[in-house]
Amino acid sequence: MIVLAGGDLVLPDRVLTHASLLIDGWRIAAVEPGPRVDAAGAAIVDCHDCYVVPGFVDVHVHGVEGIDSLDEGDPVAQMAARLPRYGVTAFCPTTVACPPDDLRRVLEQVRRARSSRPAASARVLPAHLESNFINPTYRGAQPAECLRLPPGDQGLSLGGRGAGLHGPPGHGGDFSARDILDVIAGARPDVGIVTLAPELSGGLDLVGTLAAAGHRVSLGHSGASLDEAIAAIDAGARHATHLFNRMMPMTHRAPGLAGAVLAREEVTAELICDGFHVHPAMCRVAIASKGAGGVMAITDGTGGSGLAVGSFARLGGRRIRVSEDAALLDDGTLAGSTLTMDRAFRMIVTEFGLSVVDATALCSTTPARALGLTGFGVLAAGAAGDVVVLDRGFRVVRTFIDGQDVYSRG
Repeated sequence: MIVLAGGDLVLPDRVLTHASLLIDGWRIAAVEPGPRVDAAGAAIVDCHDCYVVPGFVDVHVHGVEGIDSLDEGDPVAQMAARLPRYGVTAFCPTTVACPPDDLRRVLEQVRRARSSRPAASARVLPAHLESNFINPTYRGAQPAECLRLPPGDQGLSLGGRGAGLHGPPGHGGDFSARDILDVIAGARPDVGIVTLAPELSGGLDLVGTLAAAGHRVSLGHSGASLDEAIAAIDAGARHATHLFNRMMPMTHRAPGLAGAVLAREEVTAELICDGFHVHPAMCRVAIASKGAGGVMAITDGTGGSGLAVGSFARLGGRRIRVSEDAALLDDGTLAGSTLTMDRAFRMIVTEFGLSVVDATALCSTTPARALGLTGFGVLAAGAAGDVVVLDRGFRVVRTFIDGQDVYSRG
């Protein structure tokens, strides 16, 4: 047994100060008031002057510390080994639009990592595909040559329609929308979230097809109007990819996709909580609108996360540079963030002005619940022993997964 003694335990509805968390095996055995120090045979971890929170769940992370999910080798396992130092105990490896062979390779890594978690590594959850089925106008750093229309329109590439919507084939190769969907069908349990633009020809049908197959359909990289977004939600979409980013701006007369997400309770919204991708004031507006139970903090982290400013990494095979605020392609296009989940937690409290209870909901409880992870994202008897100890500056001191000490600072 392990006793995390004397810390401030962040529970779903309050902070229990100077309390103790008992972990027996891989589960939390009890939450007790007072700094317990007399558990026979237990390892006592002094958590005085620290917060104890459930492990962070990042549902949108492309890479970390120079590793990208689409690299050669086994990048998913490498990401899993590095993320616990940032308090992440479970994550969805996230891909940009890519050819089917690359997607198949990533999903095979996800399958292996889910079936056997290496020691001292974060849990690998089903992947998040920022898929080939997004609007090229709102693609951001997504590779244009890999974008396709859903197969309801014969699976033609967007550029193949003569609309001039993407450049030459490049590394995209000769493949159809159906080829991508065949890869997804062949790895169904390992594909969790699929981001798409519902306004594309065939997009609404694809929402229904993927939702019926058990995937969590996310609306993003999209110019959908309010009505188009509402239709997609009615068809089964339950998630929104990085709210406000790479979607039509919300105005009082044309609320668009963002307005639909804020208005519909059944949709959970991702929010990049770095204070740069979305202004802190707009983050507060979104959280006030949907509540902490309707918003999940994400990093949208890249291989630049955890690296020094001026460093270089990759995103889907293309070079990115770490700037003061984010990751950039060589042409200056914003290409994801360099955020980590511990920094997101700190930003939510210190810059957004929310409580540690709300920050815990955003970083742990809400994403776990949205993904159907029963017994995760909370400190409660019977829940999984995925726990993070933070100092008063919200820096990670220790991370536990399944009750095992997988990271200790210093």
